[in-house]
Amino acid sequence: QVQLVESGGGLVQAGGSLRLSCAASGRTFNRYNMGWFRQAPGKEREFVAAISWGVITTWYADSVKGRFTISRDNAKNTVYLQMNSLKPEDTAVYYCAAGFGTTNTVNGYTYWGQGTQVTVSS
Repeated sequence: QVQLVESGGGLVQAGGSLRLSCAASGRTFNRYNMGWFRQAPGKEREFVAAISWGVITTWYADSVKGRFTISRDNAKNTVYLQMNSLKPEDTAVYYCAAGFGTTNTVNGYTYWGQGTQVTVSS
C-alpha cells in the first residue's frame, strides 16, 4: 500500500511558477513509475508528466514540454513537478500517481493522491 499526498498548489498569475510536491508513505515508491495528471472541471483527467525508476527517463505531454520538469528524490520519497511559464490553460487539480503500467495513461497507475488545486490567472 502506498499513500500519496500532493502539496504546493495555489493561485499564480500567468507567467509565474509553482513547484508541486508528492510525498509517498507506506511501501516505498522507488520502483514505481511516478506520474502527474491534471483534471479541469468538465474534462477528463489528462497526463502531464512521468518519471521512471531505475535508469531515469522522463515523459511530458506536448502541452507542457519545455515548461514543466518532473524529478524525484528517492531518499525523501518525494516526486516534484516544477511548473514554469504557467498559462491559464494549466488551471486544474493536479494529481500524483504511482504505478507499473503505461506511463502516459490513467490506467497505467495504481495509487493516486488527493489532488492539489492550481489556478493560473490572466
